[in-house]
Amino acid sequence: MTTKDSLPGIGAIDLNVAVIDSDFYARHAINAYLAWDRRTRVVGKFARLDEFHAALRAGAFKAQPRIVVVDASDSATAEHLRLAIDKLQAAIPGIDIVCLAPFADGDYLFAAAAGGAKAYLLKADTRIHIAWALCHVAQLASDDFLISAGLADVAAKLRHARLRKARSLAQPRLYKDMTPRIRQAIELYAVEGMPQKLVAHEMGIEVDTVRDYIRQAYDILDALHPDDTDYPLDMHRQEIAFMRITALAIPDVE
Repeated sequence: MTTKDSLPGIGAIDLNVAVIDSDFYARHAINAYLAWDRRTRVVGKFARLDEFHAALRAGAFKAQPRIVVVDASDSATAEHLRLAIDKLQAAIPGIDIVCLAPFADGDYLFAAAAGGAKAYLLKADTRIHIAWALCHVAQLASDDFLISAGLADVAAKLRHARLRKARSLAQPRLYKDMTPRIRQAIELYAVEGMPQKLVAHEMGIEVDTVRDYIRQAYDILDALHPDDTDYPLDMHRQEIAFMRITALAIPDVE
């Protein structure tokens, strides 16, 4: 299997996503990261599973979700998670279910794999890379199962066919030419969406220094991706920087 730095380009992937997470800040952070990536579109945000199902029954979705992201820890037990997955699959046949979790728990991981979820990812492993992870999920074969790196040891101890052959979510791209301060500036500006003045305040430096850091980051990103052709002509450099900074080294999917 070879490795490449991108999935099919913008326009080749178009994912409608529903997010179910009782944590208000996590829910809106996921929405923000997905909103910046043109391949993903959040069609609903919910604090609880019953809110999602009520919206589905009421026909409240303008576009039906292709992927549902669920916080596994909102289920009281692993069996409750398994039942929640069953109910989602019954409600929308063919839906891809991605479980996010704040910590590694073998029982919950097993329930997700056995229940037919497509992925189980630790929030700390995924963070700003959530859109790339979901695009990876959408390219997997029906019986494939994706886990993040922090779950590898736990998955290896569990006896389930999908876990024995689980794919591991790729690691983020590394930009070794970026100093920590340049990296901080471009992440605050392009990923977190802070205005340059607020970035300067956050970092305790002058706005002109922030602008210089951002220019250097753009130059580094451009130099490392001279043949990037997947981005539409109307994409601003800030948006392209977001796509590159949040990218994963995604392996080819057979």
